[in-house]
Amino acid sequence: MANLEEKLLLIDVDCGTDDAQAIMMALAAPNVKILGITCVTGNTSLDNVCKNVLRVLKVCKRLDIPVYRGLGTPILGERLHAPYCHGEDGLGDINDPDAPGLELLQNEHAVCAMIRLATEYNHQITLVATGPLTNLAMAVRMDLTFPNKLKSLYIMGGNMESRGNTTPCGEFNFVADPEGAYIVLNDFHCPTYIATWEHTCRFKLPWEWYDQWVNKGTEKADFIKKIFALSLQFCRYDEADKGLIGEPGFLPCDSYAMAAAIDESIITSYIECAVTVETTGKFTRGMMVLDMIDYLKNKNKAFVINGCDLDKFTMLMEASIE
Repeated sequence: MANLEEKLLLIDVDCGTDDAQAIMMALAAPNVKILGITCVTGNTSLDNVCKNVLRVLKVCKRLDIPVYRGLGTPILGERLHAPYCHGEDGLGDINDPDAPGLELLQNEHAVCAMIRLATEYNHQITLVATGPLTNLAMAVRMDLTFPNKLKSLYIMGGNMESRGNTTPCGEFNFVADPEGAYIVLNDFHCPTYIATWEHTCRFKLPWEWYDQWVNKGTEKADFIKKIFALSLQFCRYDEADKGLIGEPGFLPCDSYAMAAAIDESIITSYIECAVTVETTGKFTRGMMVLDMIDYLKNKNKAFVINGCDLDKFTMLMEASIE
């Protein structure tokens, strides 16, 4: 880790359990400076997302990092949450009477903060988006030059084989705001790396490893163990882990995008092609489409990740709870 390039990160989250883990991974990386965390509705309500980010920062003793409140609804359609996996509050519904208050949020809107920071740190910021892409879409609508000011963009979302986890063909983040995803994938011209649902499924961590990891006895490990307890009931002990891609195991989806942003060498292979999102299909709304034959003639290409150095990824996971 000591030899990695220094990274300036801006993180956009809908802070559920795996977003929390991804934030902790970034906080633990010595080559990373987090300029701010922006919040968007997704796994839970916007208020809960903001509270959850502050809860994570408190556990990690980093409440100095600015947190910004973003958009509470998708560009079109109804709000979509995931209480079955993340709990009603987004972090497993654990009791936290000492959680920081929302008065710690910055007054500046998340979208305005994104645009301002990208201008101040022109071509220096790596933006990591682990929730619906609503804030990013609004930023490019407000400032068409915003994407060109970024160094790179890392997204957890979408799919590459028409496999869904929310609809038959759609991954949660893209289904939660298909229009937002469509705008970002078509209008962002900075280098864009996408960790899809199928990619994360193929690189799950063994449950035996998880059991050892969350029982390290540190404050951070205890926090992770508590917030993931509900989702484990859903994905480990019930039916959710049967029939999925890859072997059974622990699946911290958002951490795959975060790890790649921290250390690009974790990406061992990718597909470079234009991508877009279906916005109108009855069964396919929110599905990411890979234009493998250049049918769309879109000069803007993305890097769809399909290979991961699991040893390096595991090291980042382990460092995050020390």
